[in-house]
Amino acid sequence: MKKHLITAFLMTIATTILLGIIYPLVITVLAQVLFKDKANGQIRYRNGEAIGSRIIAQPFTSAKYFHPRPSAAGNGYDAANSGGTNLGPTNQKLIDRIQADAKTLHDENPSQPIPVDLITTSASGLDPEISPAAAEFQIPRIARERSLPESAIRDLVEKHTDQRDLGLLGEPRVNVFELNLALDELTPNR
Repeated sequence: MKKHLITAFLMTIATTILLGIIYPLVITVLAQVLFKDKANGQIRYRNGEAIGSRIIAQPFTSAKYFHPRPSAAGNGYDAANSGGTNLGPTNQKLIDRIQADAKTLHDENPSQPIPVDLITTSASGLDPEISPAAAEFQIPRIARERSLPESAIRDLVEKHTDQRDLGLLGEPRVNVFELNLALDELTPNR
């Protein structure tokens, strides 16, 4: 019995050291060496200051920027409180929010149908991407606010549209953060 307890204790110590210290340390070092940007959250910097991450949505409320999907994470785009609302389709709070968002979007661009991803939240509430249709819907507002031709904004959207992975996985998508950074480079003083 004593021999089995000693063996179990030593195995616990050995596996804790191997799997709790050495393995995570090796994986962390490999990630920092091979995939430094991805391992550190794909943070983007401007003038040496962190301005955001390309993989976590953040609010852009100014009319001169593309807006991401609505967020139900915490107080909105709160990475520490990621998740959906779990409100059902008959919940009045959800209905009121969608109707208000739809009215705002319809007032912004009355001649176009509203893409569904501009009024629905993602499961995490932090989806950094929108559909090309959602980006296209916002072009007239941004062109008007930045005093640019719609064609210039449309070209920027096309340039920042990622196609399906391997040609068949996922859907075409536009990273809102990257697109807004490109907008600022296009019109830095506006």
